[in-house]
Amino acid sequence: QVQLMESGGGSVQAGGSLRLSCAGPVYTVSHYCMAWFRQAPGKGREGVALIDNGGRTSYADPAKGRFTISYDNAKNTLTLQMDTLKPEDTAMYFCAAGQVYGTCPWYQPSYTRWGQGTQVTVSS
Repeated sequence: QVQLMESGGGSVQAGGSLRLSCAGPVYTVSHYCMAWFRQAPGKGREGVALIDNGGRTSYADPAKGRFTISYDNAKNTLTLQMDTLKPEDTAMYFCAAGQVYGTCPWYQPSYTRWGQGTQVTVSS
């Protein structure tokens, strides 16, 4: 199964920015979703942002107004621009993709391709 590959994680002070990238799959179907999830130490994995093949996006409340998800079809690259980072954003960030009809879900089993994760650490 084709896996995804994240890059761009690192350490930053609160208020700073990071840009995560994910080398995405090439889908030949007309409906697919791509997403970013994250998992903080001792917590479950949670959704951060979604985007579908039509460019429609959705954000979890902690990400609204600070994060931007985008997908470059020509480069097959998913990006998460994270601004005004907070210590509570510290987590392992994962990109995911799945063939989904309709509105992109937060339901993680809908995403069949996952990356290994990239660490983001925000210090106060």
